[in-house]
Amino acid sequence: MRTRRHAVAAVLLTAALALAGCGSADEGAGDTKEAAAERGVAADQPANGSAAAPEPGRPGERGKPQQKPAGPQQHVIRTAELSVRVADAAKALGTARTAATAAGGHVAEETTERVDDDHVTSRIVLRVPQAAYDAVLARLAGTGKLLSRTAESKDVTDQVVDVESRVATQRASVARVRALMDEATELGDVVTLEGELSRRQADLESLLAQQAALKDRTTLATITLELSETEDEEGREDDDGPGFLDALSGGWNALVTAATWAGIALAAVAPWLAVLLVGYAVWRWLLRPRLPRRTGSDTPAP
Repeated sequence: MRTRRHAVAAVLLTAALALAGCGSADEGAGDTKEAAAERGVAADQPANGSAAAPEPGRPGERGKPQQKPAGPQQHVIRTAELSVRVADAAKALGTARTAATAAGGHVAEETTERVDDDHVTSRIVLRVPQAAYDAVLARLAGTGKLLSRTAESKDVTDQVVDVESRVATQRASVARVRALMDEATELGDVVTLEGELSRRQADLESLLAQQAALKDRTTLATITLELSETEDEEGREDDDGPGFLDALSGGWNALVTAATWAGIALAAVAPWLAVLLVGYAVWRWLLRPRLPRRTGSDTPAP
């Protein structure tokens, strides 16, 4: 009996140990499969070139913005007009030229005029790169007292893309016509293809000119600066009260004006005076000697 009991207990113990080993083996296999799956996902990430979607339960990955595909390059035409009052227009012009040159631009137009012999006004047109547009604009506005400022930005991206597409299409069209010319054998066909090639080449050159103009206007911004010098307030106050020199100058100007008008009047009367002098000379030396002279007998007695 004891031997049978020991045998049954041994069988039960062996079965329990076997079941426990199977359970641990299954858990270990499950863990191994999960680890292998995680390693596979990590290995697939660089191979596919894109990261897997973050799990909502992991910290540090929640709320990351997804990258959007980059759109077409934007093309903008930027222009500005400034009116600034300065103490020295020549110095301000030098500052404007230096600012444009330092930014990689150039001076497109410049006009300087002296007004009333006491102050100078200048107008200068600058072309500067788009990247330096704001910096140059701020520097020019700081040269003196800003009177007015106007800025404008025009998006021409659609126009640029359209012209580029038309240029590509026209180039392909010209290439096709040239290929047909190489294969043509008849003189009439060659003449017709030459005329067609000339027309399409002219259209292509026109499109290339439009493309170059758009590129220049979108690459370089245009800034128009108008400078005016500050009027001399002290000199103007001194001119408010007339002095001896002012009176002398006024009298001289009046004399000159009167003499001028007198000369004008004499010039207007001169032809009449000439006619009267000629008539008097004819009567004095031609007609008067021929008239009968009165004698003493003809004189009535008192």
